[in-house]
Amino acid sequence: MFFRPPLLTLLAALALAHPVQAAEPVVMPIERAGKTPSTFDEYTSAAEQLVDEALSYLGIRYRFGGTSPATGFDCSGLVLNVFRNAVGLDLPRTASEMASLGDKIGKHDLKPGDLVFFNTMRRTFSHVGIYLGDGKFVHAPSSGGKVRVENISTAYWAKRFNGARRLVDEDSFGLSAQVMGAR
Repeated sequence: MFFRPPLLTLLAALALAHPVQAAEPVVMPIERAGKTPSTFDEYTSAAEQLVDEALSYLGIRYRFGGTSPATGFDCSGLVLNVFRNAVGLDLPRTASEMASLGDKIGKHDLKPGDLVFFNTMRRTFSHVGIYLGDGKFVHAPSSGGKVRVENISTAYWAKRFNGARRLVDEDSFGLSAQVMGAR
């Protein structure tokens, strides 16, 4: 290849010049040191802890009356274990007792960490799970089953949905007033 002298001079000048890079946006970290987390941050943290704790039990076998990962869980045993370990809240033993706690919320207002209730035994609030977000919930299903995630909108669960309760209150982080009164 043959280069003309002016072109060769231009190429040499470009090679010696400082490289030009596209400007990248500068992302400044949010300084949290010394600041109290916001109510939203605390609520989000509690909900994340509940979800993480619940998901850590995936695959644990179902056992009627079970309250331990070592021996197995029933639905309410799973929920009480998750709330105790994630946020330090001791819940009543049965799904129907849990259904009397917290703030009643609609299906369209569900947020991660909310309790979801179903009629699976021809009586209200006979089954409970923990809402994860995106239409999913985690629960201990029944004999022969294991703790698993399911979609709340599938025909089986949608038909049996009884309601939901929020025990972690985002407005005044921590426990809802009704839960506090029951303690």
